[in-house]
Amino acid sequence: MEHTEDVWQNVPLVLLALGCGIFAAVAMTAKASVRRAFHGIMLLFAASGIAGAVLHYDGNVEFERELNPDASGFSLFRDAMMGATPALAPGTMILLGAVGWAYGRLNALE
Repeated sequence: MEHTEDVWQNVPLVLLALGCGIFAAVAMTAKASVRRAFHGIMLLFAASGIAGAVLHYDGNVEFERELNPDASGFSLFRDAMMGATPALAPGTMILLGAVGWAYGRLNALE
């Protein structure tokens, strides 16, 4: 994934590790505090996905403007979305957060 340039690029990796650990804890216990922690981690997943999409897009815009300083409008948007860093890839963190949140809610109903 080459998330090695900046400390902030480690956030999704750390969240994934925390998510796996807290998911295991949710599967083993029915404590409300564990469920709340799981929900909190899932919210952080979604927030990191939104932040990642913005950061990927901004990085691509910067790169495209270096290549073509006159780029603007839809052309710049399209090129940035299809740029070197996948602008929509962080959306998987949003999806994982939503699925985890739903699982946590269903698990709480049991």
